[in-house]
Amino acid sequence: MQQKCRSLAILVSRYDAVSLQRRFLHNGPDTLEELLDRHVVKKEKSLDDDEEELLTRRRLTSNRREALSLYRDILRATRFFVWPDSRGVLWRDILRENARKEFEAARFEKDPEIVTRLLIGGRDGVESALEKLVEKQRQQIEKERGGGNQR
Repeated sequence: MQQKCRSLAILVSRYDAVSLQRRFLHNGPDTLEELLDRHVVKKEKSLDDDEEELLTRRRLTSNRREALSLYRDILRATRFFVWPDSRGVLWRDILRENARKEFEAARFEKDPEIVTRLLIGGRDGVESALEKLVEKQRQQIEKERGGGNQR
């Protein structure tokens, strides 16, 4: 039994070697250009139009999601601006109107670099406005506490 297994293993390995040799002969390069083309390091494959469009859509979808998230954050942040300006219009309404205008102006922007710059600028603006609001409220609280202790 063991002898039969060995002879079978030898036959299989010989068959594999012969078929491997045939494969190299038949699948090898026919010309010098093919040989060089197969073995020389190539530049990174350029994407065809479909793949490029798919990547662009993914980026735009991601940017769209980011833009919507930023817009929602702006609307949430404006809730805290409840005092009126000199004309009697609430700052909340003014900020929301300006945000809407900014987003409408940049609505059809295709350049990913510009879109990213706008998103980053918008995020920074919201964060700095909220930080200033918090700081002013702290100062107001300190002022009221300090004024209450002096009386």
